[in-house]
Amino acid sequence: MPKVKQINHVAVVVEDMEKALSFWRDALGMELHELRDVPAEQSQVAFLPLPGSEVELVQPTTDDSGIAKYLAKRGPGMHHVCLEVDDIIGMMTQLKSRGVRLINEEPRIAADGKRYAFIHPESTSGVLVELYQI
Repeated sequence: MPKVKQINHVAVVVEDMEKALSFWRDALGMELHELRDVPAEQSQVAFLPLPGSEVELVQPTTDDSGIAKYLAKRGPGMHHVCLEVDDIIGMMTQLKSRGVRLINEEPRIAADGKRYAFIHPESTSGVLVELYQI
């Protein structure tokens, strides 16, 4: 049976990356590990690691991306919680068998090779959940 291993990251959607970094990096003193454009998600992501997890700041790079639509509808703030799993295919199959609505029917592959998929918030009490397999 597939298992959740840990919280991999918490993602925060932002309107202005530099303004957000002035809090997370400068005021809190968190290290900015990387600032990366993610064309597949039409976003720019700042990675701020913590022991065992990280905070990701996500800014849309287009006006019609999913992140931009989310930002327009809900405003800046927490976007999703990412759970690291040991078997993403097994977990997705298990969730589907229990009637959980998935956004992605098949895992996507990130630039760093990690496989990921999103679970629709209507199945999670309103929280967008990402599954990650490293």
